[in-house]
Amino acid sequence: MTANSNIRNPKSEIRNRTKSEIRNPKSEIEVAHKLGYASPADLILHLPLRYEDETRITPLRDARLGDTVQIEGVVEHSEIQNRPRRQLVVQVVDAASDNARLVFRLLHFYPSQVALLKPGTRVRLMGEVRPGFFGAEMVHPQFRVVRETTPLPDTLTPIYPAVAALSQYAIRRAVESALSEADLGDPLPIPAGFPSFAEALHSLHHPSPDARQEALESHDTPAWRRLKFDELLAQQLSLRLAARQRLALRALPLPDDGGLQERLLAALPFAMTAAQQRALREIRDDLARPHPMNRLLQGDVGSGKTLVAALAILPALAAGTQAAVMAPTEILAEQLFLKFQEWLQPLGIEVAWLAAALKGKAKKAAIAGIADGSVRVAVGTHALFQNDVSFHNLALVVVDEQHRFGVAQRLALRAKGAQVASGESRVASTPIDSPLATRDLQPHLLMMSATPIPRSLAMSYYADLDVSVIDELPPGRTPIATRTINANRRDEVIARLREYCLSGAQAYWVCPLVEESDKLQLRAAEESHAELVALLPELNIGLVHGRMKSEAKAAVMSAFKAGELHLLVATTVIEVGVDVANAALMVIEHAERYGLAQLHQLRGRVGRGARESSCVLLYETPLSDTARQRLKIIHDHNDGFAIARADLQLRGPGEFLGARQSGQQLLRFADPLADNDLLEQARDAAADLLEQHPQGVQRHLVRWLPRGLDLFRV
Repeated sequence: MTANSNIRNPKSEIRNRTKSEIRNPKSEIEVAHKLGYASPADLILHLPLRYEDETRITPLRDARLGDTVQIEGVVEHSEIQNRPRRQLVVQVVDAASDNARLVFRLLHFYPSQVALLKPGTRVRLMGEVRPGFFGAEMVHPQFRVVRETTPLPDTLTPIYPAVAALSQYAIRRAVESALSEADLGDPLPIPAGFPSFAEALHSLHHPSPDARQEALESHDTPAWRRLKFDELLAQQLSLRLAARQRLALRALPLPDDGGLQERLLAALPFAMTAAQQRALREIRDDLARPHPMNRLLQGDVGSGKTLVAALAILPALAAGTQAAVMAPTEILAEQLFLKFQEWLQPLGIEVAWLAAALKGKAKKAAIAGIADGSVRVAVGTHALFQNDVSFHNLALVVVDEQHRFGVAQRLALRAKGAQVASGESRVASTPIDSPLATRDLQPHLLMMSATPIPRSLAMSYYADLDVSVIDELPPGRTPIATRTINANRRDEVIARLREYCLSGAQAYWVCPLVEESDKLQLRAAEESHAELVALLPELNIGLVHGRMKSEAKAAVMSAFKAGELHLLVATTVIEVGVDVANAALMVIEHAERYGLAQLHQLRGRVGRGARESSCVLLYETPLSDTARQRLKIIHDHNDGFAIARADLQLRGPGEFLGARQSGQQLLRFADPLADNDLLEQARDAAADLLEQHPQGVQRHLVRWLPRGLDLFRV
C-alpha cells in the first residue's frame, strides 16, 4: 500500500458550504498565500490541529447528551422559522434506531442549503447532542448529503489551522492536492527508529481510526518526532551553511588597539572582573581574523557589558575606521553615548549621538560627521540605519539588547558597512595598497543582551553565533530584596517611601503607561506623579517617559543623577542603561503586567551602590496563573540566568527571543527544551550530512525553508 492510499476524497464532501463555494472553490495558490505559505507545495507541512472521527455512525438511540457524535438519518421535515430568530430547523429520523428523531438548527444558512435539505434526503451529521424543546438536537452541526451506499471514511478527519474566509473544505482540498503532487521521498538517509517522511505525513494527515487522538494532538507519536527532527535538522544545516558563508566573507583584521585600552583602563576608578577580561579576549581574538566577527556578549544586569563593548571598539578606532553602537530606546542610546563620550573623549575620539529626537543643525552635524569620518563612534537608535545616514568607513557594529530589534533592522545596519566597503568614500581617502581599499569587506558584529540565552536555545538559534558570557558581577553590588505586595496596601508603601527618601536615599516609581487608559485599567505615570507630588510635598519628584522631548528627559535624568530629586516617576524608559548609585528602592506598579525579563531589567536599576536595596512589586488582583508564576520567580531569584530559564519555560522560544514580535517565524513543531534529544541528534548529524550528501541537504532545506536562509543568519 502506498503512502497516499486511503486519502479522503474532498470532492465528495458536502459541508455547510454556500453555492458559490461549491462552484468556485478557492485555488490552491490562494489558500497557500492566505495561510502564509510561499507556494501550494508548502501545504504538505500544514498539519492538523485535531481530528474528528467520521469513520463510525452512532445510532441515535445510543447518542448521549453532551457527546460529539456522527449520526445518519433521513430528513423528515424542514422549515424556516422566524421566532425567536430566523433559522432553518430540520428534523431527521433514524430508522435504524426505532425511528428516533433529532432536530438540528442552522442559525446562518443559504438558499442552497434550504434546497439541499428537503424531505427524503439522507444526511450525516457531526456535532454535539444537546437537550432541546422537542428532544435531542444539534446546533450548526457539520453535515453532508449521502446515499445509503456512501461508504464511511476509513481515516480520521483532519481539522486544520485556518484563517478568516477559509473553510476546512478549501484547506483540505488544497492540502490533498499538494500531497498528491509533491515528491515525498527522503532526500537524506532516514535516521534509525524513524518512519519515512511519506509515512509520517500520511499518518498525520490521514490517521487510522484506532490512532490515539491524544497522542496525535500532543505531538507525541513517531510521525511527529520524525517531522520535529527534520525541522531541527533543517535549522542546524542552515546555520552551519551560514557559518561557512560568513567564513568565506572578508573583514578588515583589527589586531591592535594602539595602546588605547591601557590608557582607558588607567583612567577608570575600578578594575575589570575576570569574566569581563575573558569576554574581551574572545572578542579581540575574533576581531584579529580576516572574516567578520559574529559574537553575542551576554551577561546579567550590571555585569559590565558596556565597558567590554567600549574596549572592543578600540582596535577599530586605532585602525582609523568607525564603529556604530545601536540601542533600542533613546534613553539607552543616550546613556551609552554619555558613557562612551566619558571614556573615549579623553583619548581624542569624537562620539556622536543620533536618534529620531535629534533635530535641525545638531542632526545635520551628526550625519555629516558620520559621513566624512570625523565622527569615529556613532551611538544611536534605529535612526543609524536610515537612508540618509552613510558611514565613511564602518568596520564594527555593536547592537545592544539585540533581541528587541527586528531581523531586517539588524541586517540594515550591518549592510551600512557593506555599502561603505563597495563605495568610493572609503577608497577615496585610503592608499590603494591599504586593506581599506578592498571593496568586499564586511563589518564585524557584536551583539549584547542582558537576557541570558539558555544553552539549548543558543545551540538551536545561534549556531552561527559565538557566545561570550560575563557570569560575575563587579564587587560592591548589593543583593536586592524583592517584595510582592497587594496594591490595596499602596498607602503603606507610599508612607515607607517618604521615610526612605527623607533618610537621604533616592527611589524609582515605575508605571506601565504615560496617560490613563480607558481600555486598560492601569495607573498612568502622569496620574501617579500628580498623586505622589500631592501626598509627598516634602520630596522633590521628577517625571520621565518616552513621549517627552529629548532635552526634557535629559534634564530630568541629570537632576536625578545629581541627587536633586528624591523620587523619579517613570515608565519603562528607565528599563536599561540608567545608573544611579544612590537609588536603592524601586516600586513597580501593576507588576503582574510585565514580563520576567523586563521586571529583572527594571530591578537592576537599583543595587548599584553601598545601600541595601529593595524592589517592591505592587500587583492587582485577581492574578492569572501565569502572572502568579512570574511574580514568584522574580521574588525567588536574583540570578538572571535562572530567571531566563524559567522565562523560557513559561513563554516558549519565540516569545523569549523576541522573534515573534519582530516577524521571524521560528520552529513550528519542535521545542528546543522538550525536544532537546532531537536537537542534539540533529546537530550531531548536520556536519556529516553537509559533507556526504550536499545535494540531499539542498533538497531538505528547500522543503523546510522555502523562503530561504536569511532569517537564520542574524
